[in-house]
Amino acid sequence: MVQRARRKCLCHGDGAQSASTEGQMAKHLSLSRRQLLQGMGGMVALGARSRIFAGQEPAAPSREKLFLFRYSDVKLTGGPLKAQFDSIHARYLTLDEDSLLKELRIRAGLPSPGKYMGGWYDRDGFAPGHCFGQFISALARFANATGDEVARAKAQRLVEGFAATIAPDGYCYPSQRASVEFPAYNYDKYMVGLLDAHQLAAVPSALPALKLATRGALRCMPPRALDRNLDPHPQGADDESYTLGENCFYAYEVTGEHQYFEMAKKYLLNATYFDPLSRGENVLPGRHAYSHCNALSSAARAYLVLGDPKYLDTIRNAWDMIETTQQFASGGWGPNEQFVQPHRGNLGESLASTHNHFETPCGSYAHLKLARYLLRFTGEARYGDCLERVLYNTVLGALPPSGDGYFFYYSDYHSTAQKRYFGEKWPCCSGTLPQVVADYLISAYFHSADGIYVNLFVPSEVSWKIGGQPARLIQTTNYPEAESTELRLEISAPAEFTVHVRIPGWLQSPAQISVNGKDASLPAEPRSFAAIRRVWRNNDTLQISMPFSVRQEAIDDHHPQMAALMRGPLMMVALDPQLKVEANLLRTPGGLKSVSNSGQELQLKSVHEDIRFVPFYTVGDQSYTTYLELA
Repeated sequence: MVQRARRKCLCHGDGAQSASTEGQMAKHLSLSRRQLLQGMGGMVALGARSRIFAGQEPAAPSREKLFLFRYSDVKLTGGPLKAQFDSIHARYLTLDEDSLLKELRIRAGLPSPGKYMGGWYDRDGFAPGHCFGQFISALARFANATGDEVARAKAQRLVEGFAATIAPDGYCYPSQRASVEFPAYNYDKYMVGLLDAHQLAAVPSALPALKLATRGALRCMPPRALDRNLDPHPQGADDESYTLGENCFYAYEVTGEHQYFEMAKKYLLNATYFDPLSRGENVLPGRHAYSHCNALSSAARAYLVLGDPKYLDTIRNAWDMIETTQQFASGGWGPNEQFVQPHRGNLGESLASTHNHFETPCGSYAHLKLARYLLRFTGEARYGDCLERVLYNTVLGALPPSGDGYFFYYSDYHSTAQKRYFGEKWPCCSGTLPQVVADYLISAYFHSADGIYVNLFVPSEVSWKIGGQPARLIQTTNYPEAESTELRLEISAPAEFTVHVRIPGWLQSPAQISVNGKDASLPAEPRSFAAIRRVWRNNDTLQISMPFSVRQEAIDDHHPQMAALMRGPLMMVALDPQLKVEANLLRTPGGLKSVSNSGQELQLKSVHEDIRFVPFYTVGDQSYTTYLELA
């Protein structure tokens, strides 16, 4: 585990005074609740006039080439993504609401039934109450995606429970006022939870709660984004104020309130991070990997709202730096949660020095968000390729949460590793895991003025409208066990539009595309979207074949002899292997063969012994090795 500094802080201004008795606190809280209810009508009316809603095009569509679908537009119908989606959805419905609210209620002087959560979440934990807002966000996303009234009602009860604990001056944290832990970090999570509850679960008290909590949170946070590596920080260097911009812009887009617009600009990490990145200066090394990748989504939102091309340059340059100098074969990055110096062999050296190679649910959440922004802004398939790589080889392979608060945190690429739970309950990845899994839906498809984009090959359905008429695309596939997929259209009348299909960059043989069983004979270059434009009719079908190939990828340029085996988009890991194989063995005819009908298991014929390879996401409690030494 990477130890982060603990800290205490004092709130600024009027919020610094503590309540003297529980009775006084209860009186203040009663007033706060009345204020919330009185203001609710106006806030809901304002929310109804929100400038951007989930799944709708933003106010400046020229900045986007592709647009997101709503969660409710996409449905997973089978395969490993759906299995994980359903499992996580069900698991988070079992969260004990009294336990989640316990510390907030104790601080507020309210009755506080329920057990302590333990681990990071409690008052004596590393980050009390840190993932509360993310739990609300995830429940709202699952509710919108599935129509699950149980999830929606649970999100609403948690919002209302939170609102009842906010003090009249807006103080909203579980800690007492003289010891606020992570004020910016927690407020950022409150924001996304309350905004998603309003947007996706129609919770009427969410925006009034956000408005009051914002008043109190601002007194506890720095006046600008503080760089974790460079700036003195009254709350301690780890409080991630530099990630606030994304959700502040989100709040402005939803409410139209100018204070959120000003907050968003104030918390952009321009001088030390975005500006040099926009000029092509690599300032990633040494920075905290997850949070500084997550901060890039604030630059993306700034480009969307402000239109300054500097922010698009920032995220494109940073993405290139991560992809070319920081990534393991999985697509993950950040051994010991740090970006490394490029071209010095640090990734290879980490195989012997740590088991903490990629902060998996958190890092995947940041990576997939950034990939979606770049897809929307550029329409370039390369970002879909990287999204697919990270999805299949990191978060899909996370162990399911235990029943008592333990979570998968780090992917381990050390030799003879085993997947394991983090040593403390309720770490940060417990908050991002359900968010990133819910977001599988909005990563699968995009739409544009001329048609629909297929980004992921997954059993699924997506619904939209063409000329005001309902349309549905049904995808049938066993990918990534199979190397092909079929798309079938259901439309009420013939319509001309384009179906764009991502052609993966890892292809070493041409993709084959057929329409209604006949070769389409059209360009299908790797790392592009193949465009099939025609007058489509009901039940027209597209068949896409993407031949998987096997290749080896060195861990970095200083360790070319340490290589991982890739098959199509999948990182294959060796089970109980010999750690050395012949350098040319992967290129020897007949050296590698499939030993299962699904192609999920490969066998390498070695002079020492046969080595079995399986996709990382299928590994359970077996011992595995990601990188083999090529003798």
